[in-house]
Amino acid sequence: MGNSALKAHIETSQKTGVFQLTGKGLPEFPEDLQRLSSNLRTVDLSNNKIDVLPSFIGTFLSLKSLTLNCNKLTSLPEEIGKLKKLETLHLNGNQLQRLPVSVGQLTALRTLGLSGNRLREFPKNLGSLRHLDLLDLSKNHIQAVPAEVGTLQAIEINLNQNQISEVSPDVSKCPRLKVLRLEENCLELSSVPLSIFSDSQVSLLALEGNLFEVKKVRDLGGYDKYMERFTATKKKFV
Repeated sequence: MGNSALKAHIETSQKTGVFQLTGKGLPEFPEDLQRLSSNLRTVDLSNNKIDVLPSFIGTFLSLKSLTLNCNKLTSLPEEIGKLKKLETLHLNGNQLQRLPVSVGQLTALRTLGLSGNRLREFPKNLGSLRHLDLLDLSKNHIQAVPAEVGTLQAIEINLNQNQISEVSPDVSKCPRLKVLRLEENCLELSSVPLSIFSDSQVSLLALEGNLFEVKKVRDLGGYDKYMERFTATKKKFV
């Protein structure tokens, strides 16, 4: 795309605080955006060919939403942790293998979308994200849910379509967790922690497509308590 078109987009963004340029085959994050770092609130560069998020992203201190779905990112700079107002971070459909520790400093974050990446491990440094509502880790290569999950404040955790064969019982300690999606993984029935049924806040547990028949879950200890929560939640939405 030509420089003049990019310039026109940047001029518009100066007035609106929104920069959206999707599906244009951009090979890199536009350097000219640095000029708007103080007033940009929303950036959407989905469906491009960006393979590096530059360190100057840390200067966008007013940014509330950053969407980079379907690019070619393999890593994120530590500077991303400086975005203290960021509420939404969508990085679905990239090639990320790990997250920088600094993601744990995004204290305003409500939604973190990491579906369709190459993560092999569950990110362990997200317990400090006190406002996190949704963590989407579906379609990765994660093999285990570690004890650190118990510190997460998320209301929904989506782990569908991974390679998970182990889930720590500490998942039941998540204080706000209502929805846990574990469909299409490698779980045996014995790998499902009973504490999720008896001692958690979870009111929707999705387990289809694992190494057991879902109806056998009904025979597990604590299932009745889980069904009480499930039914009560359902009634709220009817």
